[in-house]
Amino acid sequence: MLFSLKKKKQGKDSSISSKELIGEHTQIESNEETVETPLSFHPSWEVPSEKKYVYQFLNNECENLKPNQISLSGIEIIKNEAKDEHIVTAFVRNSIPKPIQLQDSTLLLMAESGEMLGRKRFSFQEFGELPPNSSRPWNFIFNSKDLYVDHLPREGWKLAFEIKQTKPHQLDLEKSWEQSLSEDNKNKLEEIMQNMNPPKPGEINFLGIQASKKNNGDLHITILIRNGSEKNIQLEKLPLIVEDADGETIAKGGFELDNLEVKANTSKPWTFIFPKSLVLKEEYDLSKWKAYPPQNK
Repeated sequence: MLFSLKKKKQGKDSSISSKELIGEHTQIESNEETVETPLSFHPSWEVPSEKKYVYQFLNNECENLKPNQISLSGIEIIKNEAKDEHIVTAFVRNSIPKPIQLQDSTLLLMAESGEMLGRKRFSFQEFGELPPNSSRPWNFIFNSKDLYVDHLPREGWKLAFEIKQTKPHQLDLEKSWEQSLSEDNKNKLEEIMQNMNPPKPGEINFLGIQASKKNNGDLHITILIRNGSEKNIQLEKLPLIVEDADGETIAKGGFELDNLEVKANTSKPWTFIFPKSLVLKEEYDLSKWKAYPPQNK
């Protein structure tokens, strides 16, 4: 373990709500507006007495946290030339009056200006359980591939948890639908969206919302194309199979969609028309039905 601790913290602090990071939030019975975080060393750390003194001094210099916060307080960065890596040491601080176990998290290394210096995902398994209302020094190792710059600043930097702000799953209407749908029908689609669970992260699926048999024998179905990924998707072609309430295939067909776009984390309604020639049954029950690409059965 490399040490070159000075009696001055070289990094700044970043704090985040414990509920936002780990889903933990404790009702505070005390009237205290801030929380002290006494020093706590990991049981496996063998720290010489003089280093313990320095850590204690630096921890005392940290400002108290607000209740229900988790903070990273930058101590120093040491470059290990032999391994071409940078050891970023920081206090991990907890102002919840109960022990916590941090999950694997992505940490951002940033300059005082806000410039991104590095980014890496870390396992907190070895870090173990952080005691209530405590502060624990820990080393985070950034290799060259984790850094966006050649040289890291000595002071003013900070380490922070990366929190992705996920928007609620939303309805995505094509312009032609936006113009042609009545407000009542738009509200019905919004209601359908609110009453169902969003797709899983990264998942693309299809949900049938309306089906009708026309007088000429054609079958019209409207489905929601649901994009649970973080990227927009374009659909050029879409083969579909339709099953009725009896679980029997009643129609098969392939559709040219001309790069139909479904934005990230949205669902787009689209109507598919199966001409009578692609309908496989004369009589069928649409009280319950589903449509899916052949490989997604």
